[in-house]
This record gives sequence, C-alpha cells and structure tokens, in this order.
Amino acid sequence: MKKLILHIVEALVDHPEQIAINEVQGGQTSVLEVAVAKEDLGKVIGKKGRTVNAIRTIMKASAAKFEKRMLLELVE
Repeated sequence: MKKLILHIVEALVDHPEQIAINEVQGGQTSVLEVAVAKEDLGKVIGKKGRTVNAIRTIMKASAAKFEKRMLLELVE
C-alpha cells in the first residue's frame, strides 16, 4: 500500500525526494502518514481537497481487496 501511495504522490509533487510515508498499525485500522515539502502540500490536497480525497478513495478500494481498513493523513 505504501508503494501505491508513494507512486501517486510522486507524480504530483515537485520535490519527490522529500516524501516520507510512515505506517502506524492499529488493531483493525492502519494509518498512513504522508509528509511532503511545504511547497507541495497544496498540490497533494488539491482544490477543496479533491485530490487527497481521490487518493483516499483509491487507497480504500485497494485496502478492501485485502480486507483491511486504512486511513490517510497528511502531516506537515
């Protein structure tokens, strides 16, 4: 799942070397914390959050295939 999110976010940002993804395991839910450069944060969020919501939708669909629940958080 980290590779999928990394691939998507790399295509959006100007500084792909500054992307950091941390996975926090919970009981039934895993949280992916994505950190990008400050200048790229707006590109990942998109207008009215549409881009980040699309990424979350793709991630949830992929996680459902493996019967997992995953959340995506952007970290500054």
